[in-house]
Amino acid sequence: MVPVMDKKLNKPKTASTFEGERIAKRLARAGVCSRPDAERMIEEGRVSVDGKVIKSPALNVTDDNVIWVDGAPIEDAEETRVWRYHKPAGTITTARDPQGRPTVFEKMPPEMPRVVSIGRLDFNTEGLLLLTNDGELARHLELPANGWLRHYRVRVYGDINPKALAALANGVTISGIKYEPMKVEIEKEKESGSNVWLSVTIREGKNREVRKIMEHLGLQVTRLIRVAFGPFQLGKLARGGIEEVPRGPLRDSVGSFFDNRKKKKNN
Repeated sequence: MVPVMDKKLNKPKTASTFEGERIAKRLARAGVCSRPDAERMIEEGRVSVDGKVIKSPALNVTDDNVIWVDGAPIEDAEETRVWRYHKPAGTITTARDPQGRPTVFEKMPPEMPRVVSIGRLDFNTEGLLLLTNDGELARHLELPANGWLRHYRVRVYGDINPKALAALANGVTISGIKYEPMKVEIEKEKESGSNVWLSVTIREGKNREVRKIMEHLGLQVTRLIRVAFGPFQLGKLARGGIEEVPRGPLRDSVGSFFDNRKKKKNN
């Protein structure tokens, strides 16, 4: 077994005593991107370790390795942080856009660290978007299996069929794509002419899911606002505003994620 020098102790350390972690996981913990995106970046030749470009994510790294992405060194993994951001309509949830449209990351205050979004909101959708410096946490919270509900307020134009809305509780298949059960309620006090406000709750969040289902029912979405993601609420956060989730509430909400990660690291 080839020894690896432990810089802190100045003596050899074998791979059996310190195996490190997968490079994609390390990039996610540093807030570069999610693990699947990290694997794609590696395959594209955008990641180097100790001065050598790697092409496979099947590599373990330790704190002693020097990792660069797109020609710049990554920062050390910091304590996990999460922010609530009130995304305005007319912005896209990507780091860069080939069409030159404004992105949410261009709107961040200069003191913000590198962050990734937890899930996405499409260009014309507004409301609550969660941001984090921990790509592994982002991936965890995006998974439908974790059971977090997404709540929206939707303004639609068209003839409302209460029975058709109620039937969405059983799910629906559109163009061969199956959408999971959706809860829809009419906000009667919010009716305005031919426009009606609906309260919509989904669990999965496929691409443009709410819009596609409303269109399937003959309804035109004129405004779409996400008001909650799991336990996190948009509340009175001003449009374009951003606030960090305090450590206590964050621990209360995703404590099991932190506990499981600690166990895996110690095993």
